[in-house]
Amino acid sequence: MATSVVSKELDAVELFASLDVFDDLMCKRSLCPKCKRPLTVCWCPYLPREPLSIRTNLYILQHPFEESRCLRTVPILQHCVAEDKCHVIRGKRFPQSKFPELVPVLESPNTLLLYPGEGAVDISELPVDISYNLVLLDGTWAQAKGIYTQNYMLKNLKKVQLQTDMKSKYVIRTQPCDSALSTLEAAAAAISILEGREDTYEIFTHPLEALCDFQLQHGAAEHQSREFKIENGLWKKPLRRSVQRRLAEKRSQEQKKSST
Repeated sequence: MATSVVSKELDAVELFASLDVFDDLMCKRSLCPKCKRPLTVCWCPYLPREPLSIRTNLYILQHPFEESRCLRTVPILQHCVAEDKCHVIRGKRFPQSKFPELVPVLESPNTLLLYPGEGAVDISELPVDISYNLVLLDGTWAQAKGIYTQNYMLKNLKKVQLQTDMKSKYVIRTQPCDSALSTLEAAAAAISILEGREDTYEIFTHPLEALCDFQLQHGAAEHQSREFKIENGLWKKPLRRSVQRRLAEKRSQEQKKSST
């Protein structure tokens, strides 16, 4: 019972920490017509002067709950590229009868699903002279996994993953691990590799850095990843047995390395 109470309290803390600290200003100050934020904390000046011209077609399958979340990164992504290059489609399941526009995309041999795990290849191994359709799942990690498991056609796509040691700049939300990136960052990193454009990541994430800075300057706390908290004894929620086993194996491997 006590554990349940602690867990609920921590969930409340996480929810409060993820709220936009400027929500109370929305009805008191003029809003930017583009990003819908108060003009004093608008991230639009940090966008590229003109939307970037990219070959890659982005398809964001977004969990419905994500639309109501504050501090989302997909709106930034939408404003960084031409409108016809970023398609946001909301839902949990995407049957052909309801989403016929997705059929040719999911059947194309040049469509990639950015989803790490078994069977996913390093995106840097792909040819860079092809125009790809890149599918990303937007939501919490649990929601993204739910979308993947509930839509069989996604499992037929070529899965790719990012092999990178970059750390997320999205420091105002707790990530599952240090290598986890937001949807915006994942898309930017993928495009920079697929199109051989080293500047893409910095251009796309410039508004994200501004968004986080605004939050931190007005009371928000910088978040460490769940992985970091667990490994440093800062995670207070109960751990699944699979996580406990993984941690035990990791400690065992580290001990073996240190003893050799």
